[in-house]
Amino acid sequence: MVRVIIFLLLVYFVARAVWRLVYGIAEGLSGRRDPQSPSAVALARDPVCGTYVVPSRALTSGSGNDLHFFCSERCRQAWSKR
Repeated sequence: MVRVIIFLLLVYFVARAVWRLVYGIAEGLSGRRDPQSPSAVALARDPVCGTYVVPSRALTSGSGNDLHFFCSERCRQAWSKR
């Protein structure tokens, strides 16, 4: 009796794993994206350390076309001392 229960549980988990695999492959081939996935954001490169930062969350220096984005106050100060 215990063997039957273990066998049924094993079949259930294997079937579920196969279903998820097939579903994942089908989703990848269809090109559909999860509606909750974040949209792509253009990143800006910190001119001092080279770290890529999200412009909306980065520290800035300059104005207009001469706007630079920084990952930290330390990088911004190093750039202004230049």
